[in-house]
Amino acid sequence: MALFGNRLSPRKLKAMAGREVGLSDWFTVTQERIDAFAAATEDRQWIHVDPGRAARGPLGGTVAHGFLLLSLVPFFNLSNEVFAGRIRMAVNYGLDRVRFPHPVRAGSRVRNRAVLKRIEKRGFRRVLVTVENTLEIEGAEKPAMVADVLALIFL
Repeated sequence: MALFGNRLSPRKLKAMAGREVGLSDWFTVTQERIDAFAAATEDRQWIHVDPGRAARGPLGGTVAHGFLLLSLVPFFNLSNEVFAGRIRMAVNYGLDRVRFPHPVRAGSRVRNRAVLKRIEKRGFRRVLVTVENTLEIEGAEKPAMVADVLALIFL
């Protein structure tokens, strides 16, 4: 059911519940992006920003911040069926569950798999959706991140 360009309704959203609503393109997590995130958040831990020391550390190189990965979720979700459909707006409502099972080394490619888990009506033409986001790492068995993101959608 392609909904791109169509107005979403609570009925259409309910029909999508429990299924995958998006699979993003691959995205490279560069050292430059990791460094920029470190500067923006003042989190300059050596495992993120010191390639020499990190190469000798337990992870074998620098890794992305977990919160950097989490901050990419809105970017990845712009192309999924829920948020690419015609809506008035969507606002971040919060998170129910976030886990970072596997580190993402600088230079790795990741993509997001989004599953619409829940829909809850919140007034006239407003719904609260829970989207499970699984950030996969190319070539890795475990995901980098699994996060249930809540968004209030104004239809």
